[in-house]
Amino acid sequence: MGMRTGLREERAQATVEMAVVTPVLLVLALIAYNVMIFAGAVARFDRVVPDIVLAHAVAPGGEGDESSIDASATVQAQIQDAMEGYDLQVEVSSEQGTTSSDGGLLSLSGTFRTYTCTMHYEPWPSSLSIAGVSLGAPAVLTHERAVTVDPWRPGVVM
Repeated sequence: MGMRTGLREERAQATVEMAVVTPVLLVLALIAYNVMIFAGAVARFDRVVPDIVLAHAVAPGGEGDESSIDASATVQAQIQDAMEGYDLQVEVSSEQGTTSSDGGLLSLSGTFRTYTCTMHYEPWPSSLSIAGVSLGAPAVLTHERAVTVDPWRPGVVM
């Protein structure tokens, strides 16, 4: 009779161990899933952004701040279209390079323009709630890519 009781206790011990380990394995699987999705999105983002900036922002229609805003909006829309399939947000900002202060002939020509493209990814599940307890990931993963172009040489990335 004592041997049967010992076997039952060992079987129950394995059930308890499995009940304790299963949630940990599920969390690790979710982390691995989110890291792989983010890594794929970063690889695609890094490959797509320079091409889109070269195609749409090198020679915007006109000079001045409003044309750079239009170019940034166009670049942002094109990147968002290229990143279709990934649930992320894209921000694009542009910054004009500094000109020389001596007022010479070079100050009349345009300077380099840097487009900073930022991708924000919210890990899944982001808003899961069970019994009033939020189980979503609190972090937002961010990746940034800056591309500097010369307005006088189309197709050249600095």
